[in-house]
Amino acid sequence: MISSGPFEDRLAIRELIESYNHAVMQFDEQAWASNWTDDATWDTGQGAMTGKDVFVPAWREAMSAFSFVGFFASAGPIIVKGTNAHATWYQQEFLHQKTGGKLNITGQYEDEYVKQDGRWFFTKRIYKILNMDQS
Repeated sequence: MISSGPFEDRLAIRELIESYNHAVMQFDEQAWASNWTDDATWDTGQGAMTGKDVFVPAWREAMSAFSFVGFFASAGPIIVKGTNAHATWYQQEFLHQKTGGKLNITGQYEDEYVKQDGRWFFTKRIYKILNMDQS
């Protein structure tokens, strides 16, 4: 499958991913949360969480375990239909735990988006781990 829909929208979705990844690498909770609709769903493989009031605290807690996070995405297809879109992303994570361990994870996101007031937001992110190495 190849990407489809207006180039400008696909570029804006790529910029949303870049904003998300930058916020993760900077441990910036406000920037990370600003990428989502209030009623979005985030599923990290441990059960879906719906609503920023539910999953932002979970993100904060998860991030508190790390001293460094490298977070890099590679795009699969981005499909835009009007003000809704779907995309697949492959994520490479380099995580340094405060306890001294390191994790290298390759994962996959299946995303749903909505365009509101000229800006794209996540409405759903479903993540699965494809490979994980721990040292």
